[in-house]
Amino acid sequence: MLHRLSDTNRRAFFEGVRTFSPAVLATFSWGLVTGVAMTKSVLTVPQALGMSLLAYAGSSQLAVLPLFAAKLPLWTILLTAAMVNLRFVIFSAGLTPHFAYLSLRRRLLLGYFNGDIIYLMFSKQNLPVGWQPGKEAFFWGLAVTSWLSWQSSSIIGILLASLIPDNWGLELAGTLALIPLIVSAIATRSTLAAVAVASVVALLAFDLPYRFGLPLAVFAALVAGTLADLVAERAGGKPESNATRIRR
Repeated sequence: MLHRLSDTNRRAFFEGVRTFSPAVLATFSWGLVTGVAMTKSVLTVPQALGMSLLAYAGSSQLAVLPLFAAKLPLWTILLTAAMVNLRFVIFSAGLTPHFAYLSLRRRLLLGYFNGDIIYLMFSKQNLPVGWQPGKEAFFWGLAVTSWLSWQSSSIIGILLASLIPDNWGLELAGTLALIPLIVSAIATRSTLAAVAVASVVALLAFDLPYRFGLPLAVFAALVAGTLADLVAERAGGKPESNATRIRR
């Protein structure tokens, strides 16, 4: 497939792969944790495989497992998953200026492959909106690397769950692997404000039902980041931004 891409798109695709490579360990760890958790819950192996491939959203997958075990009504499970995944609406809105020219089918495909780390790394490039040579290929480099890392580790966890002891601490390993990625994203005052506010709100709202604390923290982060930019503008400066670009 890659040989049919133009030189610009091929270089952009592999730049996306290289950009995502530091996050492979974190993604693999969380995928493994999720795969093990699904198999050790009430799901059968085929059900767990289906959830991994169709849902492709680790946070919501983990969030609904206790609800399945408690045999709660389907609407409760769907509501919880929707609350946890509400942040993807924000991610989609952020990508709209970049890919609005694509067909609906291609935009839906992009939406399936989008994710937290992908959106973070794509946004850090501060690419111009609208069509740009190599931009979609760069996104696919991020997305394919993420998807392969997640699905391979999730399937390994599903199939080998009985061989992986609970005391290995895989969930902690996944969390620790994510911390450097979050820290590296704090490149501006507005980002720092967003991360700080989101952290406080997430802790305060941890016990809310349906994992409502997660979308609440995302919303608080958006408000904090926007206010920080407004304060910077009124102080006479321009909002800070990264100068990173896709290497041609």
